[in-house]
Amino acid sequence: MPEVNKVLLMLKNMVYESTSPLETLRFAKFYRKKGLDVIVILWGPMGVVLGKDGKHRGAPEYDKKVKECIELGVEFKCCQLAADIIGLKESELISEVKMIESHVVAELFLEYQSKGDLIISL
Repeated sequence: MPEVNKVLLMLKNMVYESTSPLETLRFAKFYRKKGLDVIVILWGPMGVVLGKDGKHRGAPEYDKKVKECIELGVEFKCCQLAADIIGLKESELISEVKMIESHVVAELFLEYQSKGDLIISL
């Protein structure tokens, strides 16, 4: 089995009643604390909502949890195509969340798969 150095976490559904967003953030923290490079890809029309700034109300406080991950060195990337579908602008994202084209997401799949790194989709 190859040694895993990087983790690609894919969040497609930001459903407040689902555990997927919290699991994604918990996994990101866990793997980062183990010293692995972690990228979280927010994709799909609902997944990109996690990157939207201003989700301060309610429980859990997603913005706070995303920023905790960022402080640990987790990278967050938002799929442009999915953002466009729901009308989400880059200026509405948490400042450290970077917008990327969908072909970059496809390239990351190939890169991580070919190197034997970990890809998790929630």
